[in-house]
Amino acid sequence: MSVRRSTTGAGAPWQDVGVNSLDDELQLAMTLEPNAVSEAALIWARATALRDQRTEPPTGEEKMPGIQRRLNLEGSKLLLASRDDTCVGFTLFAPREESLEIFYLAVAPDSWGSGVASTLLVGAEDYARSIGRATLELWVINDNERALSVYARSGFVGTEQVKRDESSGQIERRLLKQI
Repeated sequence: MSVRRSTTGAGAPWQDVGVNSLDDELQLAMTLEPNAVSEAALIWARATALRDQRTEPPTGEEKMPGIQRRLNLEGSKLLLASRDDTCVGFTLFAPREESLEIFYLAVAPDSWGSGVASTLLVGAEDYARSIGRATLELWVINDNERALSVYARSGFVGTEQVKRDESSGQIERRLLKQI
């Protein structure tokens, strides 16, 4: 499989590399374009609706404030994965003093299991290295088995740190990956 990493908007240029995935072609691009942010919000809404077994049709509108809040952080980046000109996943991250923190990682439900999440994590790792960070960190819902499995396969290790998410009330666990 070939992954072409390109940049639209602000960000460092990406080089062409091969990444193992079940997809024939997956493209990664950093962008802050409004339509890309809306696409990310809709993917997040669909993925969380399925994860949480909600029956109402999801819209991205309810997810926009949280995504915008993280995009307002200094140095934040939105990395989109697309296949056949269709957005199939994203990750949103920002540099911290000694790490790169991942705030969102989501894949469109019809692309679950196809390697999109792993490819996005490789993109985040590449970006972390490019800005001199040696650690990735994130918080994940403690009982989100699908996400925990993806992170474990990608080399993240759980810590003893837990917190209650302010908006959802769910318990989250901090994960780290040394790169």
